[in-house]
Amino acid sequence: MERISRVVGPLSTNVHILADPRSREAIAIDTAIPSLAWIRDELAARQWTLKLIINSHGHWDHMGDNAAVAEHTGAPIAIHPLDRYRLEAPSSRFAPFAIPPSVAAVDLAEGGEIRFGEIRLRTLHTPGHTEGSVSLWAADEGLLFSGDTLFAGGWGRVDLPGGNAEQMVESLGRLAGFEDSLAVFPGHGPGTTIGRERAWLELVQRQGRLLF
Repeated sequence: MERISRVVGPLSTNVHILADPRSREAIAIDTAIPSLAWIRDELAARQWTLKLIINSHGHWDHMGDNAAVAEHTGAPIAIHPLDRYRLEAPSSRFAPFAIPPSVAAVDLAEGGEIRFGEIRLRTLHTPGHTEGSVSLWAADEGLLFSGDTLFAGGWGRVDLPGGNAEQMVESLGRLAGFEDSLAVFPGHGPGTTIGRERAWLELVQRQGRLLF
């Protein structure tokens, strides 16, 4: 798997493109505004074809360029069914610009696998930040794209609509079950590993509550 990333937008969202080196098929994760120009240029320069747009969840800072990227590439959009409504009627309440609506054609179900060439991503439903938040696990490469569930040194907000502290505790406990070596790429901020986060993850798990 080939992987490139870029930080975009007013909330510094991490946008990822994953590609299979043989088939040149690619997947984009969290197409925030403004990511279209970067995605377009990288696809052209590397002769990649975008086959899928994945949203880790439906907040505006992760899906604002969905419609534009889908129109340019013809790639379908994927999200967990519980967050589908966020794409169709996006809330721009906290956004500095209008967020175009988009329509998901692919459901990211718990345990489902996304496969293109050598790319294998397992969907983990990890609610807490939103009802339909997911993490994407590339077991063969030892990578986890955690969206706004797990950050380096913390977790995504649970005080926004759809957030739930109890569900976040369960999701963090689930991620604590992975090996220390698993590399984590969050929706915001630097990458980390499960090993670096293990101490506080296990404390959350033991106490059954978030450590405010």
